[in-house]
Amino acid sequence: MLIIGVDPGIATVGVGIIEANNGVYKAVEYGAIRTKPNQLLEDRLNQIFETLTEIIKHNKPDCMAVEELFFNTNAKTALAVAQARGVILLAAKKQGLDIYEYTPLQVKQSVVGYGRAEKHQVIYMTKLLLNLKEAPKPDDTADALALAICHGNVIMHKYDMTKVEG
Repeated sequence: MLIIGVDPGIATVGVGIIEANNGVYKAVEYGAIRTKPNQLLEDRLNQIFETLTEIIKHNKPDCMAVEELFFNTNAKTALAVAQARGVILLAAKKQGLDIYEYTPLQVKQSVVGYGRAEKHQVIYMTKLLLNLKEAPKPDDTADALALAICHGNVIMHKYDMTKVEG
């Protein structure tokens, strides 16, 4: 199964595509969509939509895992990120992907085993689980890969793929 993980943002959108096979994960493609702060918001949103659409068309993932929004400070930033998240969801929907949402706590619990894990622990486990030589950069990319791993773990346990009857 190919899973695309997306960490929403307006300046940087983390994107990671993994192949998930019975709890074994392999990175297929990962990186970030970056927009410029001097661009109009609608141009930034269009860039995110078009770039993500092309990534989806090229890789043909089976589903998308996206982070639920969590904000505790700047309302202006929260609004822009929420709008970016909207075009991310639209890009996935227009390409026929099923969309699954996870909180940061769920991702940390799934990838690290501890819901209050720190960022560096998530990055380390993502690197380890995907057998990468280096930690994915920027952090948004690592978060996107962690989202995809989280969904892989959820699917594996939902269908109990590793259980051997006998």
